[in-house]
Amino acid sequence: MSHDHSHSHGPGEACDQGHAHDDHHSPEAIHRTIRKYMKVGAILFGGTILTVAMYYVHIPSVAATIAIALLIATVKAAFVAGVFMHLSDERKMIYGILLCTVCFLISLMGLTLWAMNDFPFFTLVDGKPALTPAQMH
Repeated sequence: MSHDHSHSHGPGEACDQGHAHDDHHSPEAIHRTIRKYMKVGAILFGGTILTVAMYYVHIPSVAATIAIALLIATVKAAFVAGVFMHLSDERKMIYGILLCTVCFLISLMGLTLWAMNDFPFFTLVDGKPALTPAQMH
């Protein structure tokens, strides 16, 4: 997210905005950002080398092969999303969305379990009606 730093203060004026001004365009900040991107680029390059190298390693279990491939891909995707998509800077919002998602999932699973034995009319279970005519009224 970008912040609007277009306001200026005259000589001797204090900033009463309630936040400190950090210079995102200072040489030190730019150097730190470039270093971070270079590290992530090296990690992604290493992950790609590892993916190609795993092609030549014989793993007898198909499940283990898939698990290793997914692990490598997940780590690489996490770095891309966290750094290049700036999701690591939005932790509070991400955790809020994750909490809402978990609550929604729990609600849907609860509704599913609650209605598990509630069959619609004229449903056959093992060739017999799920509800008898007496239960329908």
